[in-house]
Amino acid sequence: MPSVTAVDPADRIALLDAIAGLTREAGEIILPYYRSDTAVIDKMDGSPVTAADRAADAHIVPVLKALTPGIPVVAEESVEAGDIPDVSGGRFWLVDPLDGTKEFINKSTDFTVNIGLIWDGVPVLGALHTPVDGMVWGGVLGVGAWEEDANGTRRTISVRKPGPDGLTIVASRSHRNPELEAYIETMDVKESVSRGSALKFCLVARGDADLYPRTGPTMEWDTAAGHAVLLAAGGTMTKFDGTPFDYGKPDFRNGHFIARGG
Repeated sequence: MPSVTAVDPADRIALLDAIAGLTREAGEIILPYYRSDTAVIDKMDGSPVTAADRAADAHIVPVLKALTPGIPVVAEESVEAGDIPDVSGGRFWLVDPLDGTKEFINKSTDFTVNIGLIWDGVPVLGALHTPVDGMVWGGVLGVGAWEEDANGTRRTISVRKPGPDGLTIVASRSHRNPELEAYIETMDVKESVSRGSALKFCLVARGDADLYPRTGPTMEWDTAAGHAVLLAAGGTMTKFDGTPFDYGKPDFRNGHFIARGG
């Protein structure tokens, strides 16, 4: 594996391949829990966690630490357990081992494994995996984005420009609220689609949707990988006031954002 401290795009391409494979490994760990009844525990913030979340976290974190020993790993379940690394150096991994736990519990297929690399506040590399259908999305900032099916076939993806007949908006299935609905009403909307997890970023990145606005609560590990793929595919993501959406906040808590295509 090339040095990840280098800025050579080829190094990051090789690293992305390794990370994409790691998301698939985590997916294989998750699927047996999905296919059976799995215990659900409420975390301190009231959100659910399952044995699948923790098993995937336990696999991903040590692999990342071995792969990139100089880069801290911030993973949702590890943080919940009190393992909060120092990210003041500006370069760190953000991991959600099972994003869309409510979707997972309800036997929806809209849950993902998310791994993103933050480089001085910007997500420069990321991969997401939907275990049920075997899809992986990956991207490297300045290089490009792709999607890979269960057979390993890849194709390049990119955002689209909105058509003259209005926007296709993708929004959260579990976190739609009056503030979000009021925002959507201000847009020229052709279609509004509700989906779960970070998969929404991928729909914008691959040109299936034009906009993903979010007014509900998220954490940095929820968004980093999808944000990276979106940027690599030519999209943008900002706060609602148009300022840059960055990473490394003290509590890793995100504010509202808008992810856009072309």
